[in-house]
Amino acid sequence: MDLLDFHHHQLGRSGIYNLGLDEEIPNAKFSAGLHPKDISKNWRSDFEKIKITSLSANCIAIGECGLDSNVAVDNELQNEVFAAHISWAETVRKPIIIHCVRRFSQILHYKNAKIPLVVHGFNKKENIARELLEVGFYLSFGYAALENLSLQNIIKNMPIQKLFLETDDSDFEIIKLYEKVSEIKSISMENLKNQMWENLNHIIENG
Repeated sequence: MDLLDFHHHQLGRSGIYNLGLDEEIPNAKFSAGLHPKDISKNWRSDFEKIKITSLSANCIAIGECGLDSNVAVDNELQNEVFAAHISWAETVRKPIIIHCVRRFSQILHYKNAKIPLVVHGFNKKENIARELLEVGFYLSFGYAALENLSLQNIIKNMPIQKLFLETDDSDFEIIKLYEKVSEIKSISMENLKNQMWENLNHIIENG
């Protein structure tokens, strides 16, 4: 069994491929969603495409989607689009992959969603991680966790059942992240690999 790369942008990796809006449905596990930076006045028609695409058996998650203070899209519009993703994910019973930049207080408003919520590329302070974990969110870590001691401390202390590892759009080998987390959490590579797949199966089954 390969190492799970929870969220990535390169077909051929073992995990969840982030499908672009106009891409063909791949013969691989993928997620479908509207990134905050891609929200336009035509978002409703774009979202209809995403809804159709997400009905594919290969689509195992909705996203990435979420809230981002750094993009030139009105915050209220972002909220509306994100809420639409949550509602649709609950309808099709699939987990959500969340993109969040400086909007975590708003993300927490969705803590009672009826599907698993995974914040991808988590790169924030321990108090934010604690708030998210306490209400049931999952956290996925990428390249930054290789050197960021604060992120490593979060990983060390968090429940491994709430953890995912990813490359996102970075060009590095996921095995390096597995080796680091194996060291941080004092767990064998084999057990870590198995736990990541177990976590994925859990959020799929509980979508």
